[in-house]
Amino acid sequence: MIDDLFHTGVSLADKAIRTVAVYVTVAALLRLGGKRGIAQLNNFDFVVMLLMSNVVQNAIIGPDNSLAGGLAGLVILMAVNAVVVRLAATVPAIGRLVEGSPTVLARDGGYVRSALRRLGVRQADLDVAIQLRGGTSVADTSLVRLEPGGAVLVRLRPDEENAERGDVAELRTRLDRIERKLDALAGTGGST
Repeated sequence: MIDDLFHTGVSLADKAIRTVAVYVTVAALLRLGGKRGIAQLNNFDFVVMLLMSNVVQNAIIGPDNSLAGGLAGLVILMAVNAVVVRLAATVPAIGRLVEGSPTVLARDGGYVRSALRRLGVRQADLDVAIQLRGGTSVADTSLVRLEPGGAVLVRLRPDEENAERGDVAELRTRLDRIERKLDALAGTGGST
């Protein structure tokens, strides 16, 4: 029984080749599937992701059910991912190849319907993202973009943006000046 835990059914080289091949294939499929696959997982996408992990499990470990074989596959998978992530971060061409580029989903208050269709993003899902960032509808936006990592960037029109701390401080300073001027006018009886 102890021997079954540590005796691998396949060589480490075989396991490495299997792991890298599965990693590249899954990454390519996710890249082809689009950014929405990660950004906006719906119930069906979630089921596919769960089943996909189960489907590729045997492709990675092969006929090896040992603890050592499973851990070796895990270490190889994590190492390959670390290398790819670092390469994508340091070499822009690899980053674009692996992650893609941003996609504009809405511009100047209107949806880019062709992009929504191509990525399979529903308007209702985009409306939720807009509302989470302080807008009421797509009409309140100047730009909505799906980033390569799956994040939705929403830029509201300037007149729709919320006040920030600096804006409030500037208004407070202006109000203080107005109050001082009013107090000065009241102290002089209103004559100048």
